[in-house]
Amino acid sequence: MKIIVTGGAGFVASHAVDKLIAKGHDVIVIDNLTNSSEANINPKAKLVQKSILDNLSSEFHGIDVVIHHAANVFVTKSIEDPVFDAQINIMGSLNILEHCRKAGVKKIIYANSGGAAAGENSRIVTESSLIKPLCPYGVSKHTVEHYLFVYNLLYGLKYTSLRYANIYGPRQNPRAEGGVVAIFIDKMLNNEQPVIYGNGGQTRDLVYVEDVADANMLALTKADNQCINIGTGKDTSVNQLFKTLKKILEYKKEPIYKPARKGEIIRSVLSPRKAKSLLGWVPKHTLEQGLKKTVDYYRQS
Repeated sequence: MKIIVTGGAGFVASHAVDKLIAKGHDVIVIDNLTNSSEANINPKAKLVQKSILDNLSSEFHGIDVVIHHAANVFVTKSIEDPVFDAQINIMGSLNILEHCRKAGVKKIIYANSGGAAAGENSRIVTESSLIKPLCPYGVSKHTVEHYLFVYNLLYGLKYTSLRYANIYGPRQNPRAEGGVVAIFIDKMLNNEQPVIYGNGGQTRDLVYVEDVADANMLALTKADNQCINIGTGKDTSVNQLFKTLKKILEYKKEPIYKPARKGEIIRSVLSPRKAKSLLGWVPKHTLEQGLKKTVDYYRQS
């Protein structure tokens, strides 16, 4: 297949590109390289250095599937500047959908945020859980799902919306999208003290990036017109995460605790049952296995 991957120089999407190339697909990466790295791009993929807000008509000719990852991923930026967040995440996505419609693209796979959209929830979040985001980022990411439904209804564009849990692994930039795992490892390797906001009891569903890339591959031919959680169904507190990394890295210092941040979710864990049923997807890595691979990557790089 001929596939466009938006944001393909970024953390998660670059892993998806690698798997697509390995399966023999023809891949075009659309990325403006603002918060990503050309070094992440598989050399067999073609790079188009443009924004998802640009005119991309010539790039969409003959495309079978679009995997749409490009987005503003900074929650704090969305709180500071909700209009900017909406311009990228909503208008940028709508621009991609329009190009899909006009070019006759068969399917789009959308990288969504399960935790940010669901907001605070004391139970495991399923695909039917109430959507109640606590920040503009969660609003903008979820809004696109409504467009996906309408574009399928009116124009026949198939979709799969993958609602991601908290992804970690190699290539995550601790100074860009800044997942907690990447930030902690970066600080510990530099013998600095990681900062924990709040009491550290807040929990996250941590899923390894290669497992997420596998979900993208499965969605190429499965789960049409579905919204699906991609998570482990297990939550880990920030304090537990610190202790696990401390053991792996043989780190000696303690974290610094600071006041909780606005818009931060206390508990976030996604049910993977639908992913198993419709995609045949289950995470292959335990948390400790994924963390060890991630630590090895940062030590080498």
